[in-house]
Amino acid sequence: MSLLPHQFYVQKQSPSVLSHTIASMAQKFDSCDRRILTLPAVRPCESISPETLLGSLIPLSRNICNFQSKHFATQRRNSREIIRQVSILLMFFEEIRDCNSVLSRSAILCLSELHLSFQKILFLLEDCTRDGARIWMLTKCEFLASHFRMIIRALATALDVLPLSLIDVDFEIKELVELVLKQSWKAEFEPDPDDKLASKRLLAILYQFEKGIEPDLNGVKRVLDYLQIKSWSECSMEIKFLEEEIAFSESSNCEEREVPFLSSLVGFMSYSRGVIFEALDDQNSASRVDARCGLETHFSCLNPEDFRCPISLELMLDPVTVSTGQTYDRSSIQKWLKAGNKLCPKTGERLTSTELVPNSILRKVIKKFYANNSISLSKSGRQSRDISRTAAPGSPAAAEAMKFLSRFLSSRLAFGTNQQKNKAAYEIRLLAKSNIFNRSCLIKAGSVPPLLKLLCSTDAPTQENAIAALLKLSKYASGKKLIMARGGLPSVLAVLEHGLSLEARQSAAATIFYISSVKEYRKVIGETPEAIPALVELIKEGTTCGKKNAVVAIFGLLLLPENQQKVLEAGTVPLLVERLASSENTEQLLNDTLAVLAMLAENVEGTLAILHTTALHLITRILQTSSSQTAKEYCASTLLSLCINGGVEVVAVLAKDSSLMPRLFSLLTDGTAHASKKARSLIKIMHNFHETSSLRWMSSAAPRAQCIRER
Repeated sequence: MSLLPHQFYVQKQSPSVLSHTIASMAQKFDSCDRRILTLPAVRPCESISPETLLGSLIPLSRNICNFQSKHFATQRRNSREIIRQVSILLMFFEEIRDCNSVLSRSAILCLSELHLSFQKILFLLEDCTRDGARIWMLTKCEFLASHFRMIIRALATALDVLPLSLIDVDFEIKELVELVLKQSWKAEFEPDPDDKLASKRLLAILYQFEKGIEPDLNGVKRVLDYLQIKSWSECSMEIKFLEEEIAFSESSNCEEREVPFLSSLVGFMSYSRGVIFEALDDQNSASRVDARCGLETHFSCLNPEDFRCPISLELMLDPVTVSTGQTYDRSSIQKWLKAGNKLCPKTGERLTSTELVPNSILRKVIKKFYANNSISLSKSGRQSRDISRTAAPGSPAAAEAMKFLSRFLSSRLAFGTNQQKNKAAYEIRLLAKSNIFNRSCLIKAGSVPPLLKLLCSTDAPTQENAIAALLKLSKYASGKKLIMARGGLPSVLAVLEHGLSLEARQSAAATIFYISSVKEYRKVIGETPEAIPALVELIKEGTTCGKKNAVVAIFGLLLLPENQQKVLEAGTVPLLVERLASSENTEQLLNDTLAVLAMLAENVEGTLAILHTTALHLITRILQTSSSQTAKEYCASTLLSLCINGGVEVVAVLAKDSSLMPRLFSLLTDGTAHASKKARSLIKIMHNFHETSSLRWMSSAAPRAQCIRER
C-alpha cells in the first residue's frame, strides 16, 4: 500500500509535477506526524528546473521566517539567529526570481543544497516550538545546539561554492549574502546558558526524587516558569507527549536507555500537575478520559490488514516509503537494508535509493482509524505496550514522585475543599487509568475510603470523577478488596441506580464488573436486591458505553449459576434481544450481548425466555451476515443450546432455513476452534432431524401405498 507520490525519487518527472511535490514537502511532514528530532529532508532531483526550485525555496524560507512570532521555550538565541540568516537569503531568492536571473548548473546544485538545509531548519524549529515537548527539548539542549551548528555549517558550505558573481542580482543583495556566509562560518550555536542552568535544576530535582527526598516547590516552580508551563492543561500536554515517546521507544526496540529518563520526566510533570496547579483549566478533558466506549466508527470501510508491514506483517507505527513507491514499517525495512538487500521486498525491483521517506498520509489514516474504532495502537502485536509493563515503575525517580503525589492527593481527598477534592479525584482518575504501579501507590496511600465518601456528593462532576477513579482502582486486586471491606458496595450501587449523570452510572456498572471478577463478591452482589435490576435499567437508558458496561457486568454475575434466575426475573432477555435488533450497536456491544444470551441459553429457563422473543430469527441472521468471528461463535453456541434445551420444535424451525447449513459448514473451516466444534454439533443435530423426518414420512407413506394397491 503506497500513499506517497512516487515522484519524490524519480528524476524524470515533469517540472509541474516536481514543483507540486517539493512545494508541499513541508506540509507532508507536519509536526504531528513526524517523530520529534527526526529530520526527513528530501533532496531535490538533479533535473529540477530553476523556476521549480525557487518556487519551493521561497515559500519554504517564508515558513521558517514565520517562526519569528512563535514562542521558544528553549534554544531562543540559536533560533533567532538562524531565522535572521534565512530571512536575508529569502530576499536573495526573491531577487533572483524577480530579475529572471539565469542560473548555471552549479548554482542550481548549490540552491538544492540550501533547500535540503532549509527543510532541516524548519523541522528543528517545529520541534523547538512543539506543544507538549518543552521539557524534553530542555533536556536535549546540547543535542539541539549541535544540530543547529551542523545545519548552519552545511548552509555555509553551500554558500561558499555558490557562483555569486555569475548571478544577476543587485550588488547590495550580494553583499548581504556574503555577510550571511561569513556569519555562518563564525556562528558558534552553543547551548544557551539559561537552558543549561534550567536543565541542571531539573536534573537536581530528579536526583532528589530518586533519593526519596521531596523537592522544594519553589525549585519546581522555577523550572516550570522557565519553560512557561503555566497551567494544568499545559502540564497534561507535556505528560501526554512523554508517554507517547515511551510507548514508541518500547515498541520499536530502540533507544530503550531513554525510557527510564522519560519515565522520570513523566513523574516530575505528574507531580507538578497534581501539586502545583490548583485549577482544572481544561474541563472538557474529563469527558475524554474514558472516551473509548463512546467513539463512533467512521472508517468501517477500511481494512486494518492493509496497515500491516509486508515484511513483519505487524501493524505499522512508523510507515516509510522506498523508491519503488512501496510502504514498510521503518524498523523492518531498515533491517532488510542493513542485511545488504538491494531489492524491494514486495516488488523485487532494484531500489534506486536507500532513502526512507515517512508516509505521513498513511500514518494519519492509521491513527485516525484506530482512534475512531476505539482500538489502541498498542494492540499491534510486536509494537505493543503491554500494561503489565507498568507493574514496575519506569525509574526510581518516577516511583518516588508517584509515592509523594499519592500521599498528597489522598490528603486532599480527606481534608481539602470541595474544589480540591474534585481535582484530586480527577487526578487519581487520570493516574490510575493505565498504570498498575500508580494504582498500587494510590491504594496504599489511602485514597479508596475518601473516594467512597465522595460518591454521596451532590456535585455531578465530583461524583463522576470519584466513581471513575474507583473504577480504575477496582482493576487492582487490593482495590476490589478494599472497596468491599470498607462497605463500599452500597455506595457504588447507589450511583448505579441514581447517579447524577449517565457517565457516573456507566462507571459504576464497570466497577461492578471488576468487583464481580472475585467469586465470593459475585454472590454478595447477586444477593443485593437492587443490583441486577439497576444494571438492566442502564441497558434501557444508558449511552452505548453504559449499555456495554451493564451487559458486561451482568455477564460477570452470570458466572455464578445462582444469579441466572435473578437475571431472568429482572427482564433482561427481552432487552438484550432488542439490542440485537438495534442498528446502533457497536461490534463490541453486539458481541457482549450475544455472550450473555449464549450463557443464559445453557439452561432450560434461559432457553424458554429466549424462545419467547424473536431471538431465534435474529441470531440466525447475525450468524449469516456478521463479519465478526466472535459474534459467529456466540451465535453457534446459542443455537446449539436452544436446540438441546428447546427440543425438536426449535430444530424444525432452523431446518426450514436453507441458508443456515452452508454457513455452518463454513464455520467448520473458517471459524475458531470453539465455533467449529459448536457448528459440527449443530450440523449433526440437523442431519439427524432430516433423517428422522424422512423415516417418518416413509413409514406414514407405506400404508397409503398399500391401500391404493388394494383398490
